[in-house]
Amino acid sequence: MPALLSDTALVFGRYARQTLRSKFQMLFGVLTPLLYLLFFGPLLTDLPLGSRGDSWQVLVPGLLLQLGLFGATFSGFAIIIEKQFGVVERMRVTPVSRLALLLGRVLRDATLFVFQAVLLVLAALVMGLRAPVAGVLIGFAFVGVLTLSLAALSYSLALKVSKPHEFGPVVNAVSMPSTLLSGLMLPMALAPGWLDVLSHFMPFRYLVDAVRAAYVGDYASGAVLYGVVTAAAFAALSVMVGTRVFRTAGA
Repeated sequence: MPALLSDTALVFGRYARQTLRSKFQMLFGVLTPLLYLLFFGPLLTDLPLGSRGDSWQVLVPGLLLQLGLFGATFSGFAIIIEKQFGVVERMRVTPVSRLALLLGRVLRDATLFVFQAVLLVLAALVMGLRAPVAGVLIGFAFVGVLTLSLAALSYSLALKVSKPHEFGPVVNAVSMPSTLLSGLMLPMALAPGWLDVLSHFMPFRYLVDAVRAAYVGDYASGAVLYGVVTAAAFAALSVMVGTRVFRTAGA
């Protein structure tokens, strides 16, 4: 365990320094959710959204998880480039734990997207968001766990493909229905009955519902419990899959 922690910290530090040198990556990754906040949020004001809380308490949780969803699923592009330049091969001959090679990367991603989530919430507060501090912190925790999970799967997929044009279509095929069926933009309570039923098979819906419940201070609801259980199970499965791929792929 001490060796794993040390190796993870080493890998995390390497990629964190890369991120700190790229101000563009740190700040502009939040641009798309911010544009949704600025141009889509005002359209929802005073509309009946079929959910507790005002329009900002509905929209902002969805944008937070959208940030993690889209950012983390595309993180595998970086490892494809590393493979092309031989970075992965050089790491393979070191004694660093294969699990640490995965954890160091995904923890960097989680830290980055939580930082961007903080920027998004600060902008939302200026525009009128009002939410309990505990609910906001719970939202950040869900962003971190979702990012960790999806980044692990993204890196796993990237190790299995050889070129970026093979990676992109798969990610798009997953991220688009995930966005539509999880109710990121609008609560699924507004959807037709058949679509609402179908959305229950999308695990991200439970995370969105949990954060929205937290943003109105409803911490004891079943939505928060289902969200925590789903997020924990998804994270465990993703790290397990990622670790196996990193070991078998020799990364």
